[in-house]
Parts: sequence; structure tokens; C-alpha cells
Amino acid sequence: MALRIDPRLGDFARTLRRVPTPLEEKLWHHLRSSRLGGFKFRRQIVLDPYIVDFFCPAVGLIVELDGDSHDAQADARRDAALAARGFTTLRFTNRDVGENLEGVLADILRKASSLPPRFTHPPAPSLEREGGL
Repeated sequence: MALRIDPRLGDFARTLRRVPTPLEEKLWHHLRSSRLGGFKFRRQIVLDPYIVDFFCPAVGLIVELDGDSHDAQADARRDAALAARGFTTLRFTNRDVGENLEGVLADILRKASSLPPRFTHPPAPSLEREGGL
């Protein structure tokens, strides 16, 4: 059975994927297609009730890229809620990515490599997406 998400969140996540910020696009170039240490990342993924910037399902790592308008207290509450569900969040500023991309990538790889795998076997494909039921 496929997981159901709030359709409004799904629509908004699709919009975010279509029009990334230049720095999100820059970071995504290095995370996509398992380019960073073989870790598969997805972008603008719904983890209800949130949309996360980048997510590695294999180890439950969330990478957030924060602009100037982020609220540190709200981010802390969100990170705690996601941590309670078993996810680890790394946050970087736009400035970090713009001025120190190699350092950001090294931090992400270090953290991803230190986390235990969430699956002992590959997850089963979604029957809905694979043309099944």
C-alpha cells in the first residue's frame, strides 16, 4: 500500500523541485545520482508534515539549506520532531554552500557515513509506481 501524503504538500514539493534556488541547484549537482560517496539523495521530499530540501533514505539523513529568512526556533522544533521519527538533520546556510561547498560536501559525507543503515535489504518497490495494483 502506497503512503498517502497531503496533496497540497505534494504539489508544493513538485513546485520546489521545478524551481530550485541557484544554491540548491549547486548542491543538488553534487548529491544527485549517488555522486557523494554512493549515497542516494532525493530533493524536496515530503516527510509529513514537512518538506525537506534533501533526503538520503538509506541512512535517514536530511540536509537543509537555509536562507536568511529561517527562524532558528522553528527549525529547532522541526529538527526535534524529525529526530523523534529517527531522522538526522544537517543544516547549512546559503553562504556555506556559496563559499565552502567542498566543506559542506565533506560534512554531509562524514555524517552519512557515520549513520547506520535504515534497511537490511533494499526497500520493496511501490506497486503503484511499478505498474502493479
